[in-house]
Amino acid sequence: MAYDEDVAQKVREKMSNIVDVVERKMFGGLAFMVRGNMCCGIVGSELMLRIGSEAYPDALKQTHAREMDFTGKPLKGMIYVAEAGFESDSDLNQWINLALDYVNTLPSK
Repeated sequence: MAYDEDVAQKVREKMSNIVDVVERKMFGGLAFMVRGNMCCGIVGSELMLRIGSEAYPDALKQTHAREMDFTGKPLKGMIYVAEAGFESDSDLNQWINLALDYVNTLPSK
């Protein structure tokens, strides 16, 4: 599956101030690794976020968010957000910050 380059560019801009970010193709899309840990990415035109198990239940209550079920089974702590859920810069920032908050608790790889 290809990823939406316009969405990728928006995420790149948001991640540009973060130290030690690397882009990597995975999950049929594009992932942004922070200190070696997958943080967020794009699959199709959806935002993919690694938010951890603590933030997971509340995130799923948000409009346009759903379980990441890439393998056919939900991956706990990982969500997709439809493009309508991050149309504004403010919404995109909130989602990316949620993922960064979690990934920053993980040791570097």
